Amino acid sequence: MNIIIPMAGIGKRLRPHTLTTPKPLIEIAGKPIVEHLVYEIISQLPEPVKNIGFVIGRFGSETEAKLLKIAKNAGAKGHIFYQDQALGTAHAILCAEPLLNGPAIVAFADTLFRADFKLDKNVDGVLWVEKVEDPSAFGVVGLNDKKQIVSFVEKPETFVSDLAMIGIYYFKQSEILKAEMQYLIDNSIIKGGEYQLPDALRSMVEKGAIFTPGTVKEWLDCGNYSATVYTNKQWLDYKKEENPIDDSVKLINSVIVPPCYIGPNIEVTNSVVGPFVTLGGDNKIKNAVIENSIIGKNTRIFDKVISGSMIGNNTTIEGVNETLSIGDFNEI
Repeated sequence: MNIIIPMAGIGKRLRPHTLTTPKPLIEIAGKPIVEHLVYEIISQLPEPVKNIGFVIGRFGSETEAKLLKIAKNAGAKGHIFYQDQALGTAHAILCAEPLLNGPAIVAFADTLFRADFKLDKNVDGVLWVEKVEDPSAFGVVGLNDKKQIVSFVEKPETFVSDLAMIGIYYFKQSEILKAEMQYLIDNSIIKGGEYQLPDALRSMVEKGAIFTPGTVKEWLDCGNYSATVYTNKQWLDYKKEENPIDDSVKLINSVIVPPCYIGPNIEVTNSVVGPFVTLGGDNKIKNAVIENSIIGKNTRIFDKVISGSMIGNNTTIEGVNETLSIGDFNEI
């Protein structure tokens, strides 16, 4: 089994945080988003994962080393592939062409999920979906009376289905998908300036491929800062048994209200931290109340009440109560 993770986007909606850190390496609950995604997928699979391919932009050697380490720690061989132009989802997956052979999972790195599923080896693929209130903002699938996927519609203006594709796919024979995506590129089948994965899936279904919908317990988005703060909250609650307070944390007349992730070398004085807070490490908190927030590494927060906020690394904030989205290396 191979895993392919397209993650070449520059994360405009999550700026300023993505100006210094690629979006999938933004940390929630103590780990990068993409690391949580890899481990959650692997925990659901019935067979070992041999290869994990990360499709990225030119993010630099440090980022590439982090991604390869994530794959190695997960027991797989990591591979780096580049998508130098934003030419769509099909083009991104095809950049990992060497791994499109045999069974494969494709998972886009701006989403997390909670699930308990078994792969149906009798079908050609599984596309995970979630019911949504407003289908017009998503790509949706239509089903026949056998609960098989028969249609794909991108952002329908009139109601077709409320089953939105969440960006996680299983293919029993990924080389067939590869051929269909290559056909799109060879024949310049473009929509909105991009080669779209649903067009390849539609062609596969028309040729007899059987896809079924997979469901998840929860689908979590990391597209913008408020969604990422919410995902951090839900993930901390989901993994609450896995986040003990590090022995190096120094609490002085302070309280930690779980669930939280409290990194190493943190000093908290006359403060309340939690619930649903990630402190990245090497932080100093004094005379503060912090809840439902993501705080990066080496950040100082004094005399402040913070809620629903996302604050980057190497930042100092003093006074004034407000909701914040602050990137790295700032002083307020």
